[in-house]
Amino acid sequence: MSKIHIKGVDITVSNNNGEEYINLTEIVKSEPDGEQLIKRWLSNKNTIEYLGIWEKLKNGENFNLVEFHQVKSEQEPIDLLCP
Repeated sequence: MSKIHIKGVDITVSNNNGEEYINLTEIVKSEPDGEQLIKRWLSNKNTIEYLGIWEKLKNGENFNLVEFHQVKSEQEPIDLLCP
């Protein structure tokens, strides 16, 4: 793991099998209502669909598709820019 420093914020960069990932929660720490932004993003139907595709690609047969469809059906589309 390493860190990058952007606009006064240290952001963790994780490495997994040669691929680098950044920590989204660390990015929004300096933003007003940053925590709420992450919560809204994670409850957005488009985000849920994206995460489902990611999980299917990365976990294949181990991904619980039935439970995912239940979670997905409970989500409503929201506007990320409006609190």
